[in-house]
Amino acid sequence: MNNAKKIVVTGVTRGLGRALAEEFIRLGHTLIGCGRGADGILDLRFTHSSPHDFSAVDVSVPAKVDLWAERVTGIHGAPDLLINNAGFMNKPAPLWKVPPEDFARVLDVNVKGMANVIRAFAPDMIKAGRGVIVNFSSGWGRSVSPEVAPYCAAKWAVEGLTRALAEELPAGMAAVSLNPGVIDTDMLRQSLGADAASYQKPEEWAKRAAPVILGFGPNDNGRPADV
Repeated sequence: MNNAKKIVVTGVTRGLGRALAEEFIRLGHTLIGCGRGADGILDLRFTHSSPHDFSAVDVSVPAKVDLWAERVTGIHGAPDLLINNAGFMNKPAPLWKVPPEDFARVLDVNVKGMANVIRAFAPDMIKAGRGVIVNFSSGWGRSVSPEVAPYCAAKWAVEGLTRALAEELPAGMAAVSLNPGVIDTDMLRQSLGADAASYQKPEEWAKRAAPVILGFGPNDNGRPADV
């Protein structure tokens, strides 16, 4: 495939990350992914051999992200597409009832983790003079609902972080915040319970989302996007 891309995806072991990874691979692209679940990473390694590359990494730990990125860029070079998908959601509750460690974890993964990944990969992408960074936002990054205040705070932060990053990137690159829509994932089930089953499955969503994401380019820099 002449237009094959090298695509880095975080949170690749389940949900939207796993579905996107499978779809990108089906379309002929090289997938480099990370996730916290060692079992999920092993499954991906057995299912998809080289040149695809999967590692167990907690994006909230900067040193681990740096080591992973150093290895990835040493083997594959700078990615053409960097997708920050890894996320964590608090158990629904009024803000004053959310344990401080849960609030911290939401920010550590959704905001700090995203910054860790960008810090690790962006310099090589800038040096190469190309690449698109897609940061997963949410409908709750542009609106709010009760009992998910920490998650709303994190995703609103993603929107601001992405637009600021877009102002900093050189010509030829792009940073895009993406609201994936409402999909039947473990995270949605945590919020909606059994009602989540009425929404589209990750695999269905990925078939529509992958072409949209692959189509992002310099003209989309700073644009809030939706699937």
